[in-house]
Amino acid sequence: MNVADTELIVRVIGTDDRDAFGELVQRHQSSVRRFLRYLTRGNAAWADDLAQETFIRAYQNLSRFRNEASFSTWLLGIAHNQFRNDRRKQRQSQTEDVSNELIASSISVESEAPHSDLKHDLDAALRQLSQDEQAALHLCYRQGLSHHEAASVLDSPIGTLKTHLARGKEKLRQYLSAWNPQT
Repeated sequence: MNVADTELIVRVIGTDDRDAFGELVQRHQSSVRRFLRYLTRGNAAWADDLAQETFIRAYQNLSRFRNEASFSTWLLGIAHNQFRNDRRKQRQSQTEDVSNELIASSISVESEAPHSDLKHDLDAALRQLSQDEQAALHLCYRQGLSHHEAASVLDSPIGTLKTHLARGKEKLRQYLSAWNPQT
């Protein structure tokens, strides 16, 4: 029998049922990791550390979950905040420039195949977008969230999310115009 997330949450809050929380982690870890790997530009170790912190924060704050959005949307919001906080700490401590290292490591070797070239160009174009534009596009088009859910994850008004989406798509259209000369 597949128990709903809300029932598992009630069990965790009511009786500190760690197995119930384990089930929640198992259900949602893939989408959280996928989102964080996107934000960290493919740095699996960093994304996994952030995912672990996300689930720790979720466990600690589960009683604050109000069921206004889905549990997965709430988790992605925590993950986004973990990423932003971690990135801010890195900047403040002036540690090594992780973003340049990640960009360099994410550039793939080009092949003769046009598909590989398009993927390379798309990856390069996405790196030109602001972090907010990238996150909005990823949440709506790769994670499949609605505009309201994505706005909730990013803790921004729906209009701001739509602006990030529109600007991001327009920039991508410009960067990738060579692939579609009719536009």
